[in-house]
Amino acid sequence: MKLKALFNRFTFLVGARYGISRKHSQLVSFISTLSTAGLVIGVALLIVVMSVMNGFDRELRERILGIMPQAMIYHREGITDSTALIAQLKRDKRVLEAAPFVQIQGLFNHQKHVAPANVFGVDPAQESRLNSLEDYLPPKAFEQLDRNPQGVIVGQGIADKLRVVVGDKISLIIPRSSDANSAPGILMLDVVAILRSNTNVDQTLALMNVNTASQASEFPGKVSGIRLKVNDLFEAPTIVSDLINVLPVGYFGSHWMRTHGTIYEAIHMSKNLVGLLLLLIIGIAAFNLVSTLIMVVVDKQGDIAILRTLGASSKEIIGIFMIQGGLIGLIGTSIGAVLGVILSWVVTDLIAGLEKILGIQFLHSDVYPISYLPSNLSWLDVVQVSATSLFICFFAALYPAWRASRVQPAEALRYE
Repeated sequence: MKLKALFNRFTFLVGARYGISRKHSQLVSFISTLSTAGLVIGVALLIVVMSVMNGFDRELRERILGIMPQAMIYHREGITDSTALIAQLKRDKRVLEAAPFVQIQGLFNHQKHVAPANVFGVDPAQESRLNSLEDYLPPKAFEQLDRNPQGVIVGQGIADKLRVVVGDKISLIIPRSSDANSAPGILMLDVVAILRSNTNVDQTLALMNVNTASQASEFPGKVSGIRLKVNDLFEAPTIVSDLINVLPVGYFGSHWMRTHGTIYEAIHMSKNLVGLLLLLIIGIAAFNLVSTLIMVVVDKQGDIAILRTLGASSKEIIGIFMIQGGLIGLIGTSIGAVLGVILSWVVTDLIAGLEKILGIQFLHSDVYPISYLPSNLSWLDVVQVSATSLFICFFAALYPAWRASRVQPAEALRYE
């Protein structure tokens, strides 16, 4: 079937007039409005949800992984000469930065309140080149940590659980894994700053001076490992594996895919599942379009018969109703796309304002990766959603258009 026979000036004019005309029965007009509204809602929601999922993906990569180590190299008995090891690791061009750290799993205590913590002993001078921690800390927080050997920076979640503020003293209880019968170590620390990243990192992360942490760790005078910043996040497992293979026995590695990979996979799975569900909404709206066009065919049988007697071919009748269906789909998709883009731009502030008005918080960082609703609009997603919607509407209009072409003039005009 040639497109020229389906779509010409005549079919465009008549199809467009049918599409924008409101001279239908009330039922036809209602169903037409309903199908258009369904398209608007489906397209808008799909764009907003995909933008929110993109926002979660961006925050995981830029915020959480900007704070937590991307890759780590450990030794079973601690690392004595970290400077030499760092120089060796940085010979690999995929390693951008490296810094020593001491990792301690402990329990903070303040008055009657306790909070578990993942404590990292870091060198403030090197740490600023490795991650974006300073973006979420008060000015000169690292300088205070460097000057005060007993200083500690705690996440906002830990501070809330302990009910402490900057200047308070807290104790760190460190279990001795090497000897189950030995008493745990206790270290008194001063809170010099509070980390506020609005992510689940705030619930467990604490930072202290690397030398103080080393003396309190299982291997005094040594560091636990080396934190790495790599050139490609998704190559981190391969990079760690390659580095371990050239190091002596006793070294092992870890990377962000082990610590936060499940969150990343969950975000992408949720995006795909929710996208599929909302795509079904568009499909349902397309079925409403089928109902609309079939009722228009029944309502306009007399008009179709007159067009046929005036010389319109079956192909031109098909073209008329294809254009009408496409016009409804184009209007619904366009309005939905514009509405979706606008909502994607304002959804973060909108939810934040709603939380403030209602006095509740929808997302808590102890349950979700971040404590606010992010959004990152991708124009490629907008184009894909719009194209998919128009594609579905095009095929939804095929059957009603074929039914219109089968109307027999004599039968349709018999009772006119």
